[in-house]
Amino acid sequence: MANSQMSNPGPLPTYSVDSSSLMDWQARFYPTDVFTGLVHRVEALIVDGRFRAPALVREEIEVVGTAGLIQWVQNQTDVFIPTSDVLADAQAIQNQFPGLRDPKAEFEEADAYVIALARMHSGIAVTQETSAAEKRNPKRTHFIPDVCRELGIPCISLLGLIRREKWNF
Repeated sequence: MANSQMSNPGPLPTYSVDSSSLMDWQARFYPTDVFTGLVHRVEALIVDGRFRAPALVREEIEVVGTAGLIQWVQNQTDVFIPTSDVLADAQAIQNQFPGLRDPKAEFEEADAYVIALARMHSGIAVTQETSAAEKRNPKRTHFIPDVCRELGIPCISLLGLIRREKWNF
């Protein structure tokens, strides 16, 4: 097929990444010392402005992340979007879906901000969370996939991002 007849795939998506995906990437399933190619691919997404997270994700990781992940997030100046940039939309999402908040959380959670950032860029939310319906005894009525489904925002896992980008290792 000639180039002029090829379909235009459209703009490449921006990913709004939850702390659970970053923790699964670096601390659980895809350690950086083994999956070095994944590190380079994620860094290319960062340079392209397609791998983003709200600043609250960095704050969550700084509290519960591994030492290596904490160091990584602290070195990423182009990933984390200031809370003020997504605050209004995140608060609207929290008000619309009060079951998204963990009633026992001691700090502000990033979930609504991840969703708001994805919506702001017509992007894709990336999380390891599963919907409330998939959990045996959910502590909340809504998780990131539930809210994304109701708002019409695509939501995938880290493995889904890897597949969507057609990365092979």
